Amino acid sequence: MKTLIATTLIAGSVLAVPFVAQAQNSTEGYGSVNYGQTRTRGADTGAIQGRVGAKFTPNFGVEAEVAGGVDGDKVYTPGGPANVKMEHQAAAYAVGFLPVTPNLDLIGRVGYGTTKFETKNPAATEFDGSRDSWNYGVGAEYKLNDKNGIRADYTKSEYTKSDLSSNTMSVGYVRRF
Repeated sequence: MKTLIATTLIAGSVLAVPFVAQAQNSTEGYGSVNYGQTRTRGADTGAIQGRVGAKFTPNFGVEAEVAGGVDGDKVYTPGGPANVKMEHQAAAYAVGFLPVTPNLDLIGRVGYGTTKFETKNPAATEFDGSRDSWNYGVGAEYKLNDKNGIRADYTKSEYTKSDLSSNTMSVGYVRRF
């Protein structure tokens, strides 16, 4: 799994080289702190997310995301109730930006990641363990000024080797550097 994320990051970097060569002086780094609410087969879990990214052109960038679970949920399975919590998550994305106004960008992103869920109920094993996923989503960022902004987005995670999928809504603060 770690090899796959590293390969994805390297492939994204190689694909980004022509964009970087054209826009060496315009590369913009950013970081964000977000709260994300994720729904996975009836379980609503919350997480604090951290993202760091680089915007190579006005329309293309890459970002990495890590998250730590802060809120679990109780789901009902045939074997009884189960408390489900997202332990952690990590992902890498290619990001497309569509500037709508000088202060508003629409965002699309696609990437690959891993999520670890935990439950103490053996009847809810579909939630236990790490799950790799292909992720894609859309969002918007509003720039408050040259350095600060707010961002809201939706991300769909389709887990490999499983029929699970997740929908995540997140909102947070963005700082450009």
